[in-house]
Amino acid sequence: MRKLYILCLILSVTFSFAQKTNLKKADALFRNFSYLDASKAYEECLQNIKDPSAQTLKNAADSYYFISDSRNALKWYRKLYEVQGNNLTDIYYLRYIQSMKAVMDYDEADKITKEYLDKKGDKAEINRYVAQKKYMDSIAKAKPLYTIKNLDINTSKSDFGATFFKDNIVFTSARDTTKFSEKLYTWNNQPFLNLYVAERNPADGSLFNETVFIPNVMTKYHEATASFDSEGKTMYYSTNIVKKNKLVVDEAKVNNFQIIKGSIVNNKLENPQKVFFDSNDYSVGHPALSEDGQFLFFASDMPGGQGETDLYMVKIAADGTMSSPQNLGANINTIGNEVFPFFQNGVLYFSSDGHYGWGDLDVYESKLLPDGTFSTPKNLGAPINSNKDDFSFIIDKTDSYGYFSSNREGGKGDDDIYSFVKGKPVCNQSISGMAIDHKTKKPLTDVTIMAYNSFSEILGETKTNFDGKYAIEVPCNKVVKMIAAKPNYSSDDKTVETTSENGGEIKDVNFELSNYDDLVVKKQGVEKVDVNPIYFDYNKYNITPKAVEELSKVVFVMQKFPNIRIKIESHTDSRGKDAYNLKLSDNRAKSTRDYILSQGIDASRIESAIGYGETRLVNRCKNGVKCSEEEHVQNRRSDFIIIQK
Repeated sequence: MRKLYILCLILSVTFSFAQKTNLKKADALFRNFSYLDASKAYEECLQNIKDPSAQTLKNAADSYYFISDSRNALKWYRKLYEVQGNNLTDIYYLRYIQSMKAVMDYDEADKITKEYLDKKGDKAEINRYVAQKKYMDSIAKAKPLYTIKNLDINTSKSDFGATFFKDNIVFTSARDTTKFSEKLYTWNNQPFLNLYVAERNPADGSLFNETVFIPNVMTKYHEATASFDSEGKTMYYSTNIVKKNKLVVDEAKVNNFQIIKGSIVNNKLENPQKVFFDSNDYSVGHPALSEDGQFLFFASDMPGGQGETDLYMVKIAADGTMSSPQNLGANINTIGNEVFPFFQNGVLYFSSDGHYGWGDLDVYESKLLPDGTFSTPKNLGAPINSNKDDFSFIIDKTDSYGYFSSNREGGKGDDDIYSFVKGKPVCNQSISGMAIDHKTKKPLTDVTIMAYNSFSEILGETKTNFDGKYAIEVPCNKVVKMIAAKPNYSSDDKTVETTSENGGEIKDVNFELSNYDDLVVKKQGVEKVDVNPIYFDYNKYNITPKAVEELSKVVFVMQKFPNIRIKIESHTDSRGKDAYNLKLSDNRAKSTRDYILSQGIDASRIESAIGYGETRLVNRCKNGVKCSEEEHVQNRRSDFIIIQK
């Protein structure tokens, strides 16, 4: 498939190799872009070269890469890497990594990717890699949305590029059904591409009764990747630049692609015209018209882009006037190839080998934002994407069915067209935040974050990282109870209501946890809830506002540590009659117990509430001993003794 996403036609030139060495022959074939023959020539001559040059290794690897023979391409890219190490250029790092992915050596590909990104030192690219890898790991575990099927209409040649045309499907094919059967594209020795139209069976998405589309469009060379307005009256398509039935070439003997626009009248293309940004010096192709006809997306290798081929957009006025092409920017375009755009319902679908994916070209989606920019591309995942080239994705207005192309294993030809049915996406959102220590305000690591629905069923579980941060995925449109817990710490909980936005994030749902050791005091092997003295009015046992402040600490501990059981002991100083003090302290003990129970604490968690009067003084201030007020205060106390935790 790389024959078309390179967006150029390489002219065949006849060489005489009788007087040339094998390496010169291979180099000549490579310069002539006859990659299939060049790969065989390099394979033969490299058997006899002990220390091939870096350029020879590049040519051998590229010959295989451009005909999608990833296994053999990897062999020579690996030898190139052994010679050049991290002196590889960006594009050869990319091809080396993509070849590893194409043979499913994902661990090694990730290792080399990290090495490349470290060498480059581009923080934005590193962040993109981390985010895209995290997303890929996530969707790899999810249930696929798509069900795919290889179509009977595929041949042993290249079939790809399906697009909607009224109730039918127009597609691109190298099937040998034309009078140009003797003409082969030297890149891969297949017939040139032409456009075909087929009927679509709505029941199963199959295509049948295919015929050449718009016969007067067809030339000796490539016609491919068409796009139409909603009424099927206006057509854009890719074709070679031709003048007087001869190919127009640049200095490198390359014939570039152009986009032609025309009107369809009675199964003929009338008034065909080049778009104003066509050029003999670079290619434009893969046109994709938005459903409202206001935007035309396309791919091009024009100067000033991000990589090998970039995606561009022009705005189309009501009178047909087009704006200057606008590069879609670094969020979409990479150092590699971005190709085959398709725009539907405010979403741009495209293929790329520069974003982090499964290997070679993968299909991505990106939303058009209100400010005219595009959101971070998301990989569509399996089974749309594979370790091979996956491209030319289209989907209907109801977002339920469509087609894509792939050269994956198990197909019938070089590229095949697949139909798909899309299920309803599972709507999820992310809840994120952090957990900190209540006392120190420092982040807490390894805090377990649990999410529950209204029926106390677990929706998800995660833990905070070294920075105390977490993120957890939960369903949309739910009331979610979040609980944070860590051994020897209090728990904390929050209730969050998610919205209907798929992929949305609810931020700053934070938790504060208290260390158990900060809430208790230990003395002589006994643990007590750490509270200040609880004061009552003179000769009273009613709970005062100041008492509530301290008792709230006891309630907090019992709420946050649900296994704790206590016993309450109240004491007085020695002033007053012994019997009176005993009765008063007992009333105060039971009063504090009743307050704690009123805050929702189960009665079984308080073993007893007993007043001991002045029988358990903690200092010398017994009857008849003169003491200061501060000394008497030490004896007026209520203890909340922990008997189980």
